[in-house]
Amino acid sequence: MQTRFDLTQADIPRQWYNLLADFPEPLPPPLHPGTKQPIPPEALLAIFPENLVQQEMCPHRHVEIPEEVREIYALWRPTPLLRAVRFEKALQTPAHIYYKYEGASPAGSHKVNTSVAQAYYNKVAGTKRLATETGAGQWGASLALACKLFGLECNVYMVKVSYQQKPYRRMLMHTWGATVHPSPSDQTDYGRKLMAEDPHCQGSLGIAISEAIEDTVKHPDTKYSLGSVLNHVCLHQTVIGLETLRQMEMAGEEPDAIIGCCGGGSNFAGLAFPFLQKKITEKKGYRIVGVEPSACPTLTQGDLRYDFGDTAEMTPLLMMYTLGHKFMPPSIHAGGLRYHGMSPMVSHALKLGLIEAEAYHQTKVFEQATLFARSEGIVPAPESAHAIAAVAEEAVKAREAGRKRVILFNLSGHGLLDLSAYETYLSGKLQDV
Repeated sequence: MQTRFDLTQADIPRQWYNLLADFPEPLPPPLHPGTKQPIPPEALLAIFPENLVQQEMCPHRHVEIPEEVREIYALWRPTPLLRAVRFEKALQTPAHIYYKYEGASPAGSHKVNTSVAQAYYNKVAGTKRLATETGAGQWGASLALACKLFGLECNVYMVKVSYQQKPYRRMLMHTWGATVHPSPSDQTDYGRKLMAEDPHCQGSLGIAISEAIEDTVKHPDTKYSLGSVLNHVCLHQTVIGLETLRQMEMAGEEPDAIIGCCGGGSNFAGLAFPFLQKKITEKKGYRIVGVEPSACPTLTQGDLRYDFGDTAEMTPLLMMYTLGHKFMPPSIHAGGLRYHGMSPMVSHALKLGLIEAEAYHQTKVFEQATLFARSEGIVPAPESAHAIAAVAEEAVKAREAGRKRVILFNLSGHGLLDLSAYETYLSGKLQDV
């Protein structure tokens, strides 16, 4: 039985896929926070280079991937698709479980698919320095690597609780030449204000975004870089699903269920959006599920409305599922999923009924992640482990119904720098919040 399906470097996609072209209803535009009118492209040039602003609002179905980007992708792409036969056996399920493994990248996660693209476009535009935020550190590490490859400075605001919980991701950023600050920090007016109000503030992605944007507008030759949420970020990630479509053909199966974890939405979008195109245009009956933590249930309990992407109200207003931009998430170990909002494109897909959403407590998540590690050998990142929890539930339902199901999920990163979280779980100290 073949359990691994590999493409060659010649098969790395030459175009990204843009779901905006196929939505049955148009995506509501971002609004200016002052006028509440649709924001013109030129208003975004203070924080993004023009070429990425054009991608953010691009109406075309396909966007060419620059050869310079494809050449760097070839360091780790195409990534493998594997069938988790040992996990299937552990779950005693007739389901066939496949996973796309993005942990094979140099930074250990899917985030480099967009960090390389964003660093390239900024380099072409004449940017010298990028400012960003990071939660668990996957994005910060990925941007640090991309900036080093393209000769850019990288300044990272890392959510303070993750800065403390995940020191090795911080060290990885330092190794690749980035400067890293715990957020809230003493580097910005907003950070200093929050620290004065609450010296013990553990931070949030919304706060770190505010600091990174303030840093951007106050420093010359600096642009802001975001690791999830926005349209151009989701666009870059579709290399995942485009490769997977071909690999599922190699496997001779078509998925019944497609599952990915959701924080800001980019890794879920990367796998799901190319399949959503087939669901929309070919009426495929896929069940497509975004999975989030119960402690930060944006899709399952949030409101669909216009909201700020950051805490200090510096970003445009985005139509998205949100828990409110002032929401302070608990200090769960899946730091990459601790965001108050959701990608407008993912939110729109849920509103239109094209996808579903589920939420899980972290003890259940780590239970299934540990079972996966003990059967398949790969230790999943806590974020990806949320997808595994949903996969296990889907597989158990197939067992109870006595029918075969084909389940596909995105293992978007390894957990080798998250072992303290596993130790907390294995020692019985992990609690649901």
